[in-house]
Amino acid sequence: MQVTFTEKIITKKSDLLKRNVTCTFLTPKGDNIAGRLNLLILNDGQEVSNLHLKTTLEDLTERNLINPVLVVAVHAGEERQQEYGTASQSDFQKRGSKAALYSGFIKSELMPFISEYSGIEKFNTTGFAGLSLGGLSAFDIAWNNPGLFDKTGVFSGSFWWRSKDLGKGYKETDRIMHQIVRATNDKPDLKIWLQTGTNDEISDRNKNGIIDSIDDTVDLIKELEQKGYRRPADIQYVEMVGGNHSTETWAGAMPKFLVWAFGR
Repeated sequence: MQVTFTEKIITKKSDLLKRNVTCTFLTPKGDNIAGRLNLLILNDGQEVSNLHLKTTLEDLTERNLINPVLVVAVHAGEERQQEYGTASQSDFQKRGSKAALYSGFIKSELMPFISEYSGIEKFNTTGFAGLSLGGLSAFDIAWNNPGLFDKTGVFSGSFWWRSKDLGKGYKETDRIMHQIVRATNDKPDLKIWLQTGTNDEISDRNKNGIIDSIDDTVDLIKELEQKGYRRPADIQYVEMVGGNHSTETWAGAMPKFLVWAFGR
């Protein structure tokens, strides 16, 4: 199937965030696409070029590995560390103070705008993905809004996000996203894709020989399994040997995520 993707920069005024939000729209162009189009919202959309996202989408679609997907890559603003995070709680340094506003922007401002722009009220599959702190944000928003999103992807997610400083009595139970998952009464109807790299960092809080990025992600999977999620039916975990905390590694992982989320 011959499909190309057009790249268009669109600015959306946000009353909630009180700023203009830049988005990169990657739209597939080809015959008979609209009726079966999927949607992916991506945090840290300013990294689209570094992720080689356009060429990756075109290659996977050309090879008939994924169904057509509209990507809306939301560029982070100057207050990235305040707008990303967990909507219900800031971290121990009060970062994420505007995460609830950002969640509101996605739900009540961006999603209706995308429907108006595309002419599609409901997409076949709607995913939300992000990188690092943007991955934590994507997971938190998808987790709390399973009626809007049915899949989420997290690249080297900041699941260390915690309510207490390491030197002030920190315990593993102080990790905020893990707390949120534990405290959720039901089991959101959500498929989850998680990625780490063995060289994401060197930090090892509990001195168990495993870097925190992997520990925090694996522990989150354990919390999800306690909720009834199963691997690989509900959770896909990709651990990239030699992968680091960079767009180069995430670009390498992107095809795996896209095939998982939108594969034929």
